[in-house]
Amino acid sequence: MAPRQGAEARRPARAAAPAAPVASAEASRPDASRPDAIADRIVDAILAGRLAPGQRLGEQALADLFGCSRTLVREAMARLSARGMVEVNARRGWFVVQPSLDEAREAFGARLALETGLLHGLEGPLPKTALRQLKDHVARERAAIRAGDPGERSWLLGDFHVCLAECAGNGLLADIVKDLTARTTLIATLYQSTHAASESCAEHAQIVAALEAGDLPGAIALLRAHIGSVARHLGQDAATDDPLAPLRTALALQPDTPPPPARPRRRRALFTDLVPPVPPRPES
Repeated sequence: MAPRQGAEARRPARAAAPAAPVASAEASRPDASRPDAIADRIVDAILAGRLAPGQRLGEQALADLFGCSRTLVREAMARLSARGMVEVNARRGWFVVQPSLDEAREAFGARLALETGLLHGLEGPLPKTALRQLKDHVARERAAIRAGDPGERSWLLGDFHVCLAECAGNGLLADIVKDLTARTTLIATLYQSTHAASESCAEHAQIVAALEAGDLPGAIALLRAHIGSVARHLGQDAATDDPLAPLRTALALQPDTPPPPARPRRRRALFTDLVPPVPPRPES
């Protein structure tokens, strides 16, 4: 697989993460309301961590934001459902998926096989233009981390892997990597990943340095270790361990807090209690 030198032309809008599922300035663009454009915008918002697992996506609200009909929104949602990004409830509408822990392991396993396979398929070193693109991407990651912008940081850290796939010369697999990365972003949110952003950025820089040095086996090993490290830092979904966690938090109760003492039950008065009892007649 020959690396693509003009990969950057395919993705001209890498400079910044999307601020929301759609921006009002972009809604007026004629292509912004196409189903594929709507779907891509939502995936970018997931990558940026601005759409949470289980968040509801109302058809009418999206239609208003994108300036299109609900039919086009519904088509976009159907495409996202096929890509594993959203699910539909017959009565409540569309929701961002909430992957299970088993699905989380499968997603990271798929990313590991796909991304290392992309590097294994390289027929030679990456061209200088691709290496410069990757180095610029890592520089933007560092800048987002210093600026404390969580949305930009999350989007760039995920988009690095899409950029790497494009630089390896396979745009089709880059789209698949983007969807898998979006799913693992949801997973990291849902299962409270403790993998630090600065650590991910440093690992990205090491991968790029190995590629620049022509050390392809080293780059593959570093990529494998990086994806495995992110997967290992996943925590447990609190709701799995304690189904009452959301209600417990709302009521400000600790897991070992004893329940309040029960109030004594009062005997319900019958209608006969309203009739005063007749005093016993004295014996004669």
